[in-house]
Amino acid sequence: MSRPDKPTLSFWQIWNMCFGFMGIQFGFALQNANASRIFETLGAPMDAVPGLWIAAPLTGLLVQPVIGYWSDRTWTRWGRRRPYFMIGAVLTTLALLVMPNSPTLWIAAGTLWVLDASINVSMEPFRAFVGDQLAPRQRPTGYAMQSFFIGIGAIVASFLPFLLAHFGVANTAGAGQVPDTVRYAFYVGAVVLLAAICWTVFSTREYSPAELAGFADAEPPAHQAGTALRGPAPWYQAALWLGVGVVLAGLIAWYQGDKMLYVLAGLCAAYGVLLGLARVLPGTHMLAQIVGDLRTMPTTMRRLAWVQFFSWFALFAMWIFTTRAVAGVHFGATETESAAYNEGANWVGVLFGAYNGFAALAALLIPPMVRALGLRWSHLLNLWLGGAGLISMMFIDDPRWLLLSMVGVGVAWASILSLPYALLSDSVPAAKMGVYMGIFNFFIVIPQLVAASALGFALRAWLGGQPMHVLVLGGCSLLVAGLCVLRVPSRPEVV
Repeated sequence: MSRPDKPTLSFWQIWNMCFGFMGIQFGFALQNANASRIFETLGAPMDAVPGLWIAAPLTGLLVQPVIGYWSDRTWTRWGRRRPYFMIGAVLTTLALLVMPNSPTLWIAAGTLWVLDASINVSMEPFRAFVGDQLAPRQRPTGYAMQSFFIGIGAIVASFLPFLLAHFGVANTAGAGQVPDTVRYAFYVGAVVLLAAICWTVFSTREYSPAELAGFADAEPPAHQAGTALRGPAPWYQAALWLGVGVVLAGLIAWYQGDKMLYVLAGLCAAYGVLLGLARVLPGTHMLAQIVGDLRTMPTTMRRLAWVQFFSWFALFAMWIFTTRAVAGVHFGATETESAAYNEGANWVGVLFGAYNGFAALAALLIPPMVRALGLRWSHLLNLWLGGAGLISMMFIDDPRWLLLSMVGVGVAWASILSLPYALLSDSVPAAKMGVYMGIFNFFIVIPQLVAASALGFALRAWLGGQPMHVLVLGGCSLLVAGLCVLRVPSRPEVV
């Protein structure tokens, strides 16, 4: 007997299940738009800022697969994903209250680590939540709805320091002090995040594991199943990755390279150690199972990895260097204590709010675009618009016209937050939706770690010390990501 499809959910049911993402993005946008500003205010030199950002992606690399694994195996009276929504919300709220009051640079960096870990505890199950609740035909709409709420939350969060300054809140402070506009914005964000996630937790229900197993999409189509690798990786693979990391670290030391490049060496060595541990641990151990799922990931997921790498490398470059690029090029600022720098930093908040606003509008157009062009061609077009937007910033003199660049960035952002997940969720089994969404985060985190470890060196060695050149590099990366989309298989039923 054939299995039934999941029931079609109404607009308001999808609205409620995605509403909490507005709160998550409120906190995420405050972090993205203001963390570099806080670090520089507390005395961080420009080329050291990428290293301070390493806490954010590294935390996601560690947290998301574990949370996904646990949430796949959780069932309580509150469901399987919603308990993690609430735990992450409470921890994120506390971190948002602490971050702008950090007295020293190292405390700010440590708080960013806690903040990003807490956001990831809530964010990872939200991705799996949509895959759990919606039939494949509704998943593009569900992920587009998430993108809409991400845009709305980020608009308000990014604009907050600018708006507070407009209403008379102090936008400058003494050396080593974070302005009141930033502090109060984080306080508002803490309240909004907690309230939005509570809305989703108390207004939605979840299917039990038994119910999910009974639906038609419980297993992916045969052509999208995992690869046929069996058992743990052989020892030579573990030794090879560990050796690459050690050799790379030795070359960096020999040539007295940038210390941040050790992060890349550490990633290679850590993967080798991970493969080795998976060999000696029991097959039922969490780590062994996560590594096994990583090695047998579906073909769709493997090919999406390259799309995600170049997409998120570009985004991380933009988040790290836009404040310094715009403040320096368009506002002529050189000192972080100057009024010009803080005016430029506030304008970056406006730009980030604008691209999220455009993303919210683009999210409404993505479902009909997918029906007309298909998932792959829609994503390619959107990524290329984002690449053009970033590259155009180098050729614009009037900072007001940078809003036009943000149109392309916003379209790409909406697409990055929705279409890869629509492609992915159709290719993984329902029982492993959480862990595979967590593993998929590797391909978001690794490019961010590469960017954080290499961009400071590249800025000095190859890009003439000009942060605007980093944004152009990010634009080119989005163009490459678009080309990589063409290698990703897509379900005929969706396109």
